[in-house]
Amino acid sequence: MKHTLPRMVLARAACYADHPVFREKTEGRYLDIGWDEFAEQLRARIRGLLAMSVQPGDRVAVMAPNSPQWAWADLAIQSCGGITVPVYHTDGLANTLYILNDSGSRLLFLWSPVAATELVENLDEVPQLEMIILLNGHLDHPRVISLASFLRPPDPDLDRLADERLAAGRADDLASIVYTSGTTGTAKGAMLTHRNFLSNIRACHTLFDISPRDTCLSFLPLSHVFERMAGYYMMLRQGATIAYAEGIDSVPLNLKEVRPTILISVPRLYEKMYARIMERVVSSPWLKRKLFWGALDLCRRHVAADQAGRPVPLWLRLLAGGARKLLYAKLQEPLGGRLRYFVSGGAPLARDVAEFFLAAGIPIFEGYGLTETSPVIAANTSKALRLGTVGRPIPGTRVRIAEDGEILAAGPGIFRGYWKQPEETAVALVDGWFHTGDVGILDGDGFLAITDRKKDLIVTAGGENVAPQALENRLKTDKFIANVLICGDRRPFLTALLVPNFDNLIRYAHLKQIDFLTMCDLVNHPKVLELLRRRVEQLQGGLPGFQQVKRFILMSRDFSAEHGEITPTLKLRRRMILEKFGTVIDSMYLAGDHGVHDSGFCIVDNSSPDQVETGQLVENPLE
Repeated sequence: MKHTLPRMVLARAACYADHPVFREKTEGRYLDIGWDEFAEQLRARIRGLLAMSVQPGDRVAVMAPNSPQWAWADLAIQSCGGITVPVYHTDGLANTLYILNDSGSRLLFLWSPVAATELVENLDEVPQLEMIILLNGHLDHPRVISLASFLRPPDPDLDRLADERLAAGRADDLASIVYTSGTTGTAKGAMLTHRNFLSNIRACHTLFDISPRDTCLSFLPLSHVFERMAGYYMMLRQGATIAYAEGIDSVPLNLKEVRPTILISVPRLYEKMYARIMERVVSSPWLKRKLFWGALDLCRRHVAADQAGRPVPLWLRLLAGGARKLLYAKLQEPLGGRLRYFVSGGAPLARDVAEFFLAAGIPIFEGYGLTETSPVIAANTSKALRLGTVGRPIPGTRVRIAEDGEILAAGPGIFRGYWKQPEETAVALVDGWFHTGDVGILDGDGFLAITDRKKDLIVTAGGENVAPQALENRLKTDKFIANVLICGDRRPFLTALLVPNFDNLIRYAHLKQIDFLTMCDLVNHPKVLELLRRRVEQLQGGLPGFQQVKRFILMSRDFSAEHGEITPTLKLRRRMILEKFGTVIDSMYLAGDHGVHDSGFCIVDNSSPDQVETGQLVENPLE
């Protein structure tokens, strides 16, 4: 393999000329950026870095939201032989300083003066950081330079040096040090080479239909390797257009404006879409409800037969075809009308959600991977899709299951190791096999199913193994439940921290004439607690007793990145939550043995996220 990422991208630029590569919203409307302009802007940044004496192997950090500026900075760094160090632009100061220091970054591309102001006050903690390149605005400081001052016009000497650096790049050079999100402890820097990324891109290219006719809406953080490979490098390689969302909260609006054909996300977005659709259906007139449920039933029967490998009767094919058109039209309206398929990764996708979208004609292709595998290990595709699995291993990647159930992977996408952590590397990489830390099974047809994170598995006091994420996903399918954390390791039974769907819960309160002033009042009301108790009981029907939540606390706010409880890609920081709410969790085990108790804790949604107030503990009568 002779290519590097910048050489791959510049080769595409030569092919597509003025075809739009990026779409960015400016002053209220989306504007196109063509490949010719893309290449010119990239060259200006390469010259800027070379003028600052960036050498091969130098680390340069990028801390910015998704935008063309992120891509230009990343590719310019790599074009010079440097190593990109992404930093989440929502990260706090402590984690930012840690990554800058640990990576030894010389330069930092930073989005705004607001973030720069806080950082420059602590520059004595990052002495190796020579300069901050401010992508927007201006800040008067000797170690801060504006983008306009950084960019360099065409220069024969710099352009010649740029060509030499691009030609000298090798596939096995480090492209990036990507720090894990740190759900269980201090983040580690995964060293990923150009070969790692390119092998993943080429393997996925054979599995997914992506072309210059496609548009992808980008909103997952580019600092996360899933979006970086699938929603950025892959799209550039295929000549597709990348449209940047204004932010996660603007995704519904931007979907209608951009009208993408492909959407890449974590399961949380699809779960929210599913919940909103179900709520609209339930609140619609009787006839519309009947038509929807009837159409969905036909489509699900078709999917079930197809998934089971059974022949689909002609009458079902015909009726389901008509029904799917009805569902498809309903789904496409808020999505812009052109969406062909979703891609999901980063966390397990609930089977009910996947089945619904597949039945409605917009499949979610769920995949699986990690930062250390750059990132895809396995994926469902249009030609090989099995619900409840993450698909088959991608071409070139081998997967096997260890005796304890852990998933092991080998292939060209496996990272080189952890930056400056040889001991951690030796634990993760053994005889060429990467130990993922996930537990799963391979079925007879080669489809991989993930049961849970090895370190997240709960072993009850009775010795029973429980995979919490499977039960959490089951509970989150309810329209009144938005988020769940299952507890119970080394405990006599399972408990849960439940976050309600506040929109639906408030509507329920108005319908039932429940008076409340705060969310804490609402989640402590006996009628609300009884509602959730009944629904949890129904959702757990048929599960063995040891897999059932016996007691739960209803939270008055969701887990948030602001409070350090979720990662930027919306995964729960389990250890953080278990420690933070340890007293709340303990209260569920200190309560008496029978009945509903009036003691416990509720998280108050006001000035202090850690403030607690006496509330009600709910116990499942199935105990």
